[in-house]
Amino acid sequence: MTVRKSVLLTGASGGFGMAFAQVLEQEGYRLLLHGRNTSRLQLTLGVLQHPERHRLLSCELSARKDVDALLESIADEDVFGLVNNAGHGIWGSFEQCEGVAQADVLRTDLMAPVMIAHALLPRLKRAGGFMINVSSLAGEAPLPYMSTYGAAKAGLTFWSEALRAELRGQLRIVTLAPGPSPTGFRKVSGAPMGKGSFFSTPITTIVHAAMRCMHQGGGYCVPGWRHRLLWLLITCTPRRLILFLMAHYLRP
Repeated sequence: MTVRKSVLLTGASGGFGMAFAQVLEQEGYRLLLHGRNTSRLQLTLGVLQHPERHRLLSCELSARKDVDALLESIADEDVFGLVNNAGHGIWGSFEQCEGVAQADVLRTDLMAPVMIAHALLPRLKRAGGFMINVSSLAGEAPLPYMSTYGAAKAGLTFWSEALRAELRGQLRIVTLAPGPSPTGFRKVSGAPMGKGSFFSTPITTIVHAAMRCMHQGGGYCVPGWRHRLLWLLITCTPRRLILFLMAHYLRP
């Protein structure tokens, strides 16, 4: 019986997660599919060619005890790869958005990936595996009216890049930094729909770019020419102007 290498994929219920699941399965991996909702995870399982090979893991990542429970449930798994994809954001005035919900963004988008990566690192290094951290161009500049999301993604990017430097030659690490894409993120977060559609890039383009980067040894990955153009605009524009433009764009 062939023993397949396992990959833990968080946030596998849709969007990037579903696309990563399909590509990873095509490359021969056994998937540990995490999500908050079992029924939605079943939808991901339903699009895979060999659902019997994979395992579903349903839990929240905003509480440490749930992250600990997730890690305990895969303690015996020989994990080869990790895709830190789970995340969400909240659109609106920081003052008016509920405080626990704001903190949950930081816990899910930043703290959970750090905890999971730290726990799995010995196994990933031993296997000569990989880690893909799904960040965002939202982490390249302060983001008014989505302040905690921008802060979480900035932290994720800086942490991922620092870890990549520390583990160069030992582990392939990709920091994936996409811009707008049709994942349903805006609908879930409540952010304005439609604006910025010129920069929207297909999900498959983004996921395949991340996988190519991983196979090439890892790196900071801005996928697709539209996102690279947006990255250039963000990084070359004075912060004061970026803040003014984004506050105008995202103001409720």
